[in-house]
Amino acid sequence: MTTRAGFIALIGEPNAGKSTLLNHMVGAKVSIVTHKVQTTRARIRGVAMEGDAQLVFVDTPGLFKPRRRLDRAMVAAAWGGAADADIVVLMVEAHRGVTEGVEAILDGLADIGKGRKVALAINKIDKVQSGALLALTSDLNDRYPFTETFMISAERGHGVDDLRKWLAGELPEGPWLYPEDQIADLPMRMIAAEMTREKLTLRLHQELPYQMTVETESWQERKDGSARVDQIIYVVRDGHKGIVLGKGGETIKAVSQAARAELEEFLDRKVHLFLQVKVRPNWLEESERYSEMGLDFKDGNT
Repeated sequence: MTTRAGFIALIGEPNAGKSTLLNHMVGAKVSIVTHKVQTTRARIRGVAMEGDAQLVFVDTPGLFKPRRRLDRAMVAAAWGGAADADIVVLMVEAHRGVTEGVEAILDGLADIGKGRKVALAINKIDKVQSGALLALTSDLNDRYPFTETFMISAERGHGVDDLRKWLAGELPEGPWLYPEDQIADLPMRMIAAEMTREKLTLRLHQELPYQMTVETESWQERKDGSARVDQIIYVVRDGHKGIVLGKGGETIKAVSQAARAELEEFLDRKVHLFLQVKVRPNWLEESERYSEMGLDFKDGNT
């Protein structure tokens, strides 16, 4: 049996559907999905099997114009993920077309794309007419020599199987990189923190989520097979702490219940989740917080 394995980087603007596509490919919720932009901070890898090939997906933060240290570190991680991959897949939203952001990514691909295959995946195809879709495909392929183009709906799964089969056939021959039953290489502590952060992001619609991070402080395995997970939610102001807690603690309670339910489903066992909220005015400038998110603090330097 000839096995294949390699890394595939999904790149694109925030909200292009990278996390949704990754979760569909892997068949499990590995990368958090929200309607807020810039929710993916770390380079989360999901592992999918297709025949004799092992596809290791690098779900990069969305590429956008960075303004703060955290933004710069996220953008550096995204391009770093693309530079380390065997195949790069650029995702573009069909209804938004060639935005300024997409143009900037195409410029970056001129350098990063050298010597590797770059595929184009036009996502959310159900939002436009076929004529507009063909025009967009033609326009993008005029701007960059994509190896292959795919029309997909990551949310509905349309075209995803074709993309996965193509990727499997293009990966280099070699032994698998992970055990067959492993779906993500992030430590469970980080996946658990991401789940809680997703629930907070969905619940709080203010600007707060970008000035907030969640860390799993401790993880204890219990004799009865359950796990006790203690997490800290860091915010930058006292006022934010009140928002996260909610009236009578109702917000934090709802977030805790939702995160615990998802974690239990993911682990297929009982979880005791305890959340604390702490004010840390300068967490955006602390290197340890970046390490927790799988980012390089130095990448945020101007």
